[in-house]
Formats: sequence, C-alpha cells, structure tokens
Amino acid sequence: MSEHIEQCRVVSWFRRTHPSVRIFAVPNGGWRNKTVAAKLKAEGVSAGVPDLFIPAWLTWVEMKTETGKLSPAQREWIAYLESIGHRVLVCHGYDDAVSRLSALSEPGPRRSTPPES
Repeated sequence: MSEHIEQCRVVSWFRRTHPSVRIFAVPNGGWRNKTVAAKLKAEGVSAGVPDLFIPAWLTWVEMKTETGKLSPAQREWIAYLESIGHRVLVCHGYDDAVSRLSALSEPGPRRSTPPES
C-alpha cells in the first residue's frame, strides 16, 4: 500500500479513536511545479519535517511504507525535534502506527529514538 493511503488510514483511525485530540498533516511531500515549490519554500515549507503532528501530545509521526527509509533531512528534523522535547514516531505502515500510538500510555513529550532505516 502507498504511504499516502497508509497515512490517510492512520488519520482516520486517530480521529475516530481520539475525537478530542487534533492531528494534522504537514504538506511537505509531493511533486509541485517550480513556481508553487518556490512559494511554499518562501512560506516556510521545509524538507524532512515529519508527516503528522499531534500538538496536545507534542508528538510527530513520520509515515513510511514497510520498507521505507529516512532521508538525511528527515533524520536532522527528528534529532532537532527530540532535542527540544518532542516525541517522534517513525511508523512503517498503518498497523505499526496504530500499535505505537495506542501504546502511548501517557501522551506528551518524551524522547524516542526512531528505528534505524
């Protein structure tokens, strides 16, 4: 399954499971023409920022396919976010994301090292 479909499923599950907690996507990926890409970059879009953010939990989710790998820019962002006390989960598919989000016994900031990819 594509990363897009897996992420859509995770967001849908999360919103059903935690209706009072907000989650949103960071639109960093995808193809864009040069004009749109330049405008977005000027507005602050930054390569490597994780895909999803749960503000109340200070938790970011980077979605990957089962075999997906982190880019150097993603590794840099993860290190930065963890250094300021945010939690970052690197999830390989829907099942992994649901399992890891469900396992959070107490939402909030906590450092977690992503698995080597």
